[in-house]
Amino acid sequence: MKLAVKSQAPESLKRAPSQTPPLEKRVSKKIKTEPVSPAKRQTSTRPRKATTAITVDEVTTSKSLGLKERKLKTLSAFSKQAPFPNHVRPTAEECRVAHKILAQLHGDRNRPQAVVAPINAAGCGDSPSVLDALVRTILSQNTSNKNSTRAKLSMDQEYGGSDRWEEIASGGQARLEKSIQSGGLAAIKSKVIINILQQTREKYGVYSLDHLFGVSDEEAMKELIAFQGVGPKTASCVLLFCLQRPSFAVDTHVHRIAGHLGWRPASAGREETQAHLEAVVPDEEKYPLHVLFVTHGRECRECKAGGKSAGTCALRRAFKGGRFGEEVQLLVTKEEP
Repeated sequence: MKLAVKSQAPESLKRAPSQTPPLEKRVSKKIKTEPVSPAKRQTSTRPRKATTAITVDEVTTSKSLGLKERKLKTLSAFSKQAPFPNHVRPTAEECRVAHKILAQLHGDRNRPQAVVAPINAAGCGDSPSVLDALVRTILSQNTSNKNSTRAKLSMDQEYGGSDRWEEIASGGQARLEKSIQSGGLAAIKSKVIINILQQTREKYGVYSLDHLFGVSDEEAMKELIAFQGVGPKTASCVLLFCLQRPSFAVDTHVHRIAGHLGWRPASAGREETQAHLEAVVPDEEKYPLHVLFVTHGRECRECKAGGKSAGTCALRRAFKGGRFGEEVQLLVTKEEP
């Protein structure tokens, strides 16, 4: 199958794949957020459901320090043991079969030899600059590709080009918020971006996070999630697409399909699912499976949000009822060269 080719950029914007060897797997779990209620309500003894959405609390209140510490503590804990050690699926074989089926449906997805920042799209971590990749990924949170791209192009127009970090930081949050309004959650995202720019300049003296190319996967993840408003999924996208490391980001599509296939416990949330899949998916399958899951989750009538199984999706047939079909195993074995 032919692969989709990304927009080309000048050679100066390209970066060869990282040679940093993959280290032990890093994983993380959900961080609970507690939005402020306008009125008192009866206290419930039931645990609150975690969410991966950015909240104003994390950006603007004293709770941000506590959230940072909890994120780092969670990352440390799950680097030693995954959240579901008794849930053995997916196996390496299941990952290879799912990859094969999805490649037949959508075309295979291979990691590019060089990372190129798209000119006419926001992307999600697609940039040879770590700071630019992080900002692009933040713009893509909780919105469609179309809306995040509109926000990125509007921001570039407002500030006279891409990567104008000094201009953005000095222009203030209100100006940035207005320029990215079309992407949704502009008030929160603008505060997150301004905060990251300020902290980066204060800590390193320059608007750059490219030193992360020279550190381990675990250290890169730690530094990224230490920023307010940056969770495991956002950090994982930067590792996967910009730093070109073996990381398995779990967005809404990946989480939904993993549930259909029985690759996670039914009650597992996104961050727990990411922690689990990070630990069990083979490194060589992480890039293609992530990209193919996202593509399939958008295009398959049965696997997109709100879709219902009708027996026509080859992927869901292979893992019918969350079980790996023996007939599919035999078929794939026969097709192997």
